[in-house]
Amino acid sequence: MARISGVNIPTEKRVVIALTYIYGIGNARAKKILQQAQVDESIRVKDLTDDQVNMIRTIIDKNFHVEGELRREVLQDVKRMKDINCYRGSRHAKRLPARGQRTKTNSRTVRGNKRLTAGSGRRILTKT
Repeated sequence: MARISGVNIPTEKRVVIALTYIYGIGNARAKKILQQAQVDESIRVKDLTDDQVNMIRTIIDKNFHVEGELRREVLQDVKRMKDINCYRGSRHAKRLPARGQRTKTNSRTVRGNKRLTAGSGRRILTKT
């Protein structure tokens, strides 16, 4: 099992897909990393040699902010926005969408999927 940037990447998947399990690496960045390391995208993680894994690991460590370091940077950015009381910071503090989306209907994921109404609210009376 290959361990890169503190993450165990799945062994049965192709390398280009397995690298996306690392926070901060998407599809395009994974392809770029494999191009620099001169590793074929279609090869499985279990078929990588130790040299190839080490090459990928060094490229990621040198060139990209990933996992804990990237998460810390994002949290610091949000905290800074809250501290200076900018609009985006206030939206983050209220747990609302920060990029101009509508909130009347479509902000369930940011708000935590609250379903307050369960229909019309009218109760059906039954005779006993």
